[in-house]
Amino acid sequence: MVAVAGPWPWARADLALLVGIVLALAGLAAFEHGAKAVSKYLIQACVVLLGLRLDLSTLARAAADGFTLAIATILGALALGLVLGRVLRTGREVSTLVSAGTAICGGSAIAAVGASIRAASASMAVATGAIFVLNAVGLWTLPPIGHALGLTDAQFGTWAGVALHDIASVNGAAKSFGPEAVDTANVVKMVRVVWIFPLALAAGWIVKPAGEVSAKRPPFPWFILLFVLASAARTWVPGTGSIEGEVKHAAGMGFQAALFLIGTGLSRAAMKRVGWRALVQAAVLWVLVAAGSLAAVMYL
Repeated sequence: MVAVAGPWPWARADLALLVGIVLALAGLAAFEHGAKAVSKYLIQACVVLLGLRLDLSTLARAAADGFTLAIATILGALALGLVLGRVLRTGREVSTLVSAGTAICGGSAIAAVGASIRAASASMAVATGAIFVLNAVGLWTLPPIGHALGLTDAQFGTWAGVALHDIASVNGAAKSFGPEAVDTANVVKMVRVVWIFPLALAAGWIVKPAGEVSAKRPPFPWFILLFVLASAARTWVPGTGSIEGEVKHAAGMGFQAALFLIGTGLSRAAMKRVGWRALVQAAVLWVLVAAGSLAAVMYL
């Protein structure tokens, strides 16, 4: 892990993910479940660190600018995803989970909504696997497309924050454009992550079988509040800005390590669980969301 996330000139987010996938498919990855838990908390810690790079005025302005786009793309992705799921007959649970993961933030949204609707572990695994495959594809394809189209740092950061599912991949892709892209992408993604809570509550009320008691309320993503507190520290604590370089470096290595750990979770067994219907639903939905958000970023 040090080799792919350390301060080496060739160490990159996409390479870290690729190495993790290769080790997993070769049967050389150990502690799969532990790696998943570590990557989750590592990503959240890195997001909080990045809050130290944004003062509150910048954060508020970026969140306000991206609010309309967030609402439109989240609702649009959910509607399209459920329609595709019905057409492809992926099943109610899998269709709901794939739609939620694409609309907001991949595995985190799937976990929260899955808990709320009491989804079967098989449905969770299928949806997570489909989203994971496309998230890896997006990490490798979005930066070249953005460069080819001449997107600015802010434009690409906005697009990555909408089109990529996982926060670590969002940061990995945005890093190829520059610091402004990373900051923009994080704010855009944070605005979307907030919607996990109401979406999970709504899904638990709508999807649960008639007469069943509502599922336990899903956990609130508290790391978002810590991100805002870190931004407040940047605004009001003297000298915080002087460590921006160290913060950027630490967060970058953390995200790369998280991507490596995520990659180790794509085992052969996980690949076998991903049915073609769920993968087609997730792929078509992702392409539509990515294309629509790219058009919005470029022309609106």
